[in-house]
Amino acid sequence: MKLSRWFDKEEFACKCGCDEDFEIDPNLITVLDQVREYVGNPMTITSGYRCKKHNDSLGSTDKSQHRKGTAADVVFAYHGAQQVADIAEGIMGKKGGLGRYKDFTHIDVRKGIARWGKN
Repeated sequence: MKLSRWFDKEEFACKCGCDEDFEIDPNLITVLDQVREYVGNPMTITSGYRCKKHNDSLGSTDKSQHRKGTAADVVFAYHGAQQVADIAEGIMGKKGGLGRYKDFTHIDVRKGIARWGKN
């Protein structure tokens, strides 16, 4: 199912293969579309929605934005995670969550603001 010009719902499915039904927040799609458009090449969703079992296996909490369908971990083939985080920060401003990791960028649309990782 198409969520936008750039994304299909299946890209956000839990990576454990459980086929659990889920919803993705439209605000997340809007932000990811804007990042994708700015960068100019495809992104890979390495983690979107997570079922409880998969989320627990990763050591994450039940409060994880991935459990709510409001988060995605993303990578681009030709842009580093820090560069993508900087782009996302410019688009998101002072709202949502942004995690800077060595190999991927976490983007979420939580209420409020959260930032972590190398800045």
